[in-house]
Amino acid sequence: MPTTDDAVSLLAQVPLFASLTGDEAETLATALTRARVDRGECIFSEGDPGNQLYVIRQGKVKISLSGPEGRENMLAVLGDGEMFGELSLFDPSPRTANATAITDTELLCLPHDALRGWLTSSPTVAPQLLQALAQRLRRTNEQLADLVFSDVPGRVAKTLLTLAERFGTADQAGVRVTHDLTQEEMAQLVGSSRESVNKALADFSSRGWIRLEGRTTILLLEPDRLSRRAG
Repeated sequence: MPTTDDAVSLLAQVPLFASLTGDEAETLATALTRARVDRGECIFSEGDPGNQLYVIRQGKVKISLSGPEGRENMLAVLGDGEMFGELSLFDPSPRTANATAITDTELLCLPHDALRGWLTSSPTVAPQLLQALAQRLRRTNEQLADLVFSDVPGRVAKTLLTLAERFGTADQAGVRVTHDLTQEEMAQLVGSSRESVNKALADFSSRGWIRLEGRTTILLLEPDRLSRRAG
């Protein structure tokens, strides 16, 4: 169980709860439980009942869909302070996606029963909730547009820039992105084959735009050129 101060601090980082007063956050924090999941561990699967919302305290989680013959399509990579599993709070249907830990991850869990009662008594949170859902819908629409209108190298460039914006650290050499994705997961996020994604990465590397550092870290040397390639 997280300490109240720790839970309140994390809730303040989540858009849905950012506008809470101190007393409101402390009340909601008492309903939190903590869970630790190992890299590769499934948090929930398509078809599972949805009974709680999750907030990532530390780590990374991928949200994906299962396709024919076991193929997987990754919708998003989420990191510290981000939430998932909130849709079933309003729609009691089974889960429509899979959530899997990319790294060893610590989660804070909020039961939907506790959240529903709290939302009824705290209507001021509605704008933040709508904004969070709208942002997620906008990202989904952008992904669909990219699949239709962008080629694979363009999508790879845009994916690298998005990962850099969310997980990158600037230094004298460029922007270092530790994405923690396998080659197959990177391909799923781009929406292409592993071979095509690796070919695009090799091309960017040969041009001096990026430098590959091990399996899960990429240094962006020329983000402006990547941005132009992303369109």
